[in-house]
Amino acid sequence: MAATTHENGVKPVEANGNSTTTETKEYLNEPFIDLVEFMNGDDATRARACELVRDACIKHGLFQVTNHGVDPVLIREAYEEIDSIFGMPKELKMIAARKRGAVKGYLGTYDEKFSSTVPFKEIYSLHYSNVGSNTQVIDHLKTAYGEHLPERTGKVYERYVEAMTELTKVVMKVIAMSLGVDRSHFREYFKDGGGILRCSLYRPCDNSNLSIAKGPHSDPVCITILHQDQDAGLEVLMDNKWLVCQRRPEAFVVNLGDTFQALSNGKYRGCIHRAMVLKEHERRSLAYFVVPNRDKTVKPPELIFGEKEERKYPDFQWRDMFTFTQIYYTADTETLNRFLEWLPSKDSVPTAEDA
Repeated sequence: MAATTHENGVKPVEANGNSTTTETKEYLNEPFIDLVEFMNGDDATRARACELVRDACIKHGLFQVTNHGVDPVLIREAYEEIDSIFGMPKELKMIAARKRGAVKGYLGTYDEKFSSTVPFKEIYSLHYSNVGSNTQVIDHLKTAYGEHLPERTGKVYERYVEAMTELTKVVMKVIAMSLGVDRSHFREYFKDGGGILRCSLYRPCDNSNLSIAKGPHSDPVCITILHQDQDAGLEVLMDNKWLVCQRRPEAFVVNLGDTFQALSNGKYRGCIHRAMVLKEHERRSLAYFVVPNRDKTVKPPELIFGEKEERKYPDFQWRDMFTFTQIYYTADTETLNRFLEWLPSKDSVPTAEDA
């Protein structure tokens, strides 16, 4: 289950997309956790996996999982349907343009939200509730695009978010055990929550000033379960150095967000990362952001901190973090601190639409 490092831990890459200068970037030595071994193995096997996860979450907040049970055919189909959405003419895509303060919908390279430094990215986001109907994704896309989008697109993504929900349950068990709390604690905490599926397309770019599709940030959510296509475009900050997240087609990346940092009383850190644009060709990704119910109070389990250990963060509701990042502040490396500064003023501001 230990991670492997390619080419003695380093790989030549072009610095900032510039074809005339190069730098050597190392791969992140994150652990790969075999979930079948974890679930079916003996105590020693689980203890070793928890040790690897604990070490990674303390250092940088990211690990990967294999033998996760998600059908590779479904993953391939989910990538194919990205083309179904982004292949539509601009005027059709804009029918479902995401509104300010909302999660669901389309954002593209020509939207006002994007500055001139990130012009080669398109995303479509879908909100999924664990306690909603079993056709909620299908219904959303049908309402958004009608006959302009094949019915199979909604069916594929409905199956995909259901698969992510099941995977989340196992991942939460691993994280809980690594923290030393009851293995069912976070599974129960998130059972009435849900997730946000974000399909992303990064078009190629050979401009040295435009090589970063998404700048340094930590996700405001609890955890993100990410699948990268054939290219590794995710970089993680550790010890003031950007390291390339390894790309394996059979693995999902799990990175912790700001909300989980608060849930762990700061024992685990929200992963600071960035997404890169490639020079040669397009790259795609499927990110599933796991969130609690919007009425849930974000508070660490008592077993995490002892009587003498100081609470690092106050209790807050997830709806407040969601509103802050959707309307008032774009996520970056200081999102959690900025949110806590803003929190006392929350009763005097509007709230976001769909959390």
